[in-house]
Amino acid sequence: MKNLFESEISLSQAIRPKNLDEFLGQSHLLRKDGTIYKSIVNAKLRSVILYGPPGVGKTTLAKIIASYSKANFEILNAVLSGVPELRKIIEKAIDDKKRGIETLLFVDEVHRWNKAQQDALLPVLEDNTIRFVGATVENPFFYIIKPLLSRSLLLTLHPLNKEDLSKLFDRAINYYKRYKNKEIIFDMQTKELIINLAQKDARYLLNIIELIVESSEEDTIRLSKDALDGIIEKKLLFDKSSDQHYDTISAFIKSIRGSDPDAAIYYLALMLNSGEDPRFIARRLIILASEDIGMADPYAITIAVSTLDAVNFVGLPEAEINLAHATVYLACAPKSNTAYIALNNAKKSIQDEEILKIPEHLKNIHTEDLKNRYLYPHDFPDHFVRQRYLSENKKFYYPSDVGFEKKIKERIQKLWGDEK
Repeated sequence: MKNLFESEISLSQAIRPKNLDEFLGQSHLLRKDGTIYKSIVNAKLRSVILYGPPGVGKTTLAKIIASYSKANFEILNAVLSGVPELRKIIEKAIDDKKRGIETLLFVDEVHRWNKAQQDALLPVLEDNTIRFVGATVENPFFYIIKPLLSRSLLLTLHPLNKEDLSKLFDRAINYYKRYKNKEIIFDMQTKELIINLAQKDARYLLNIIELIVESSEEDTIRLSKDALDGIIEKKLLFDKSSDQHYDTISAFIKSIRGSDPDAAIYYLALMLNSGEDPRFIARRLIILASEDIGMADPYAITIAVSTLDAVNFVGLPEAEINLAHATVYLACAPKSNTAYIALNNAKKSIQDEEILKIPEHLKNIHTEDLKNRYLYPHDFPDHFVRQRYLSENKKFYYPSDVGFEKKIKERIQKLWGDEK
C-alpha cells in the first residue's frame, strides 16, 4: 500500500490554479473588466493584504499575483519566521533588483507578527524594494499596524459558495482520472455531503477526497457515505482566538436578546461543536441575564448562575443540556435593560455633575439626634416611609411595563407617587 506520507505533492498543490482564469471564487474582486483583475494582470499591485477565512485561496492568489509580475516568489510564515528571515530576503531582493529581477514576498498569517516585526516591512515597501502580499484570517484593523495598512490594498476574500466547491470537486476527480489512472465513482448525494462537510473551505474539501482516494489501492474507487463514516468529522468552524469565535458568541447573545430561541440554540450548538469552553458560554449568559432581561424576569439571573454551577459540577458532554435549558429560557424570557440603563444614567451623573452630598440622616454617625432624624422603614406600615435618600431629586431608574417589572413599576408608583 502506498505510504500517505511519502514525499509527493498534495492534491491541493497538484491542481492549484496558475492564473486568474482558473481561480475559483471571489467574483466580487476578480471580474475580468474589474480594476483588481486588470491590476493583477498588468502587474500594478505593489502591496496587498488578503483577508479571509481558511481555504479561500489566499496563498494561491499571492502566487498568481507573483506570476503576472514575473517576480521571484518568497514565502514566510509569520508563526515560524521573524525579522532575521525577513532581512535575508530583503538583502537578496536588493541584489536581485540591481539585476532587474523583482521579488514578491508573501507573509502568511501576517497578523501573528508584532508591531516591531511589521515595522520592519515599511522601509522596503516605501522604496519599492519588494512587492508584498500578506494573508490573514483575522480582522486587519485589529491586528495590522496602521502604517502597513495605509501602504497596502486590502482585499477581503469571501468563503467559496457551493457552485465553486462543486467545480473544485470535479477538478479533483478529473485529476485522478487523467494523471493517476483512478476511476472515482460517486453519486450526487455523496458529492453534496462532501461539499457540506468542507464548510466552504476548498483545502478541506480536497483533503477529504485525497484521504479517501490515496488510502485505497484500487484503481476504481467509490465515494460513498460509508467511506466517510469513521474517518471524517465535520470541520470545526473556528478556533478560540479567531474572529469567527467572537462573531459566533456575538450572534448567540444577540439572538437571545432578540427572543429567537431557534437562532440562539443553533449558535450554541455551533460553539459546542467547535470546542468552545462551556464556562465561557455560561459566563456570558450570566451577564446577559442582568443586562438584557433584568427586572422583567428577576429569576433569569438565578437560572444563569445555576447553569455555570451545573457546567462546573457536571462537565461535558451532559452540561450541554444545562446550557441548552438556560439558552432557551433566557431567549423566551421577557426583556428589559432598565437596570443596566439606570446604572449608566447614575454613572453619567457622577461623571458630568457635582457629586451629591450624602444626607446627614443617612450617614454612619451614631448620635441621638441623627438617629431620631432617620426614619426606620420597618417601623411604619408596609415597611415604607417617605424620606429623602438623595440630597437632590434625581431619577435614574425608569421601570418598563414588561413582565414582572410591570409590578415593580406599579409598586414604585404606589409608594412614591409623583416623587418617582
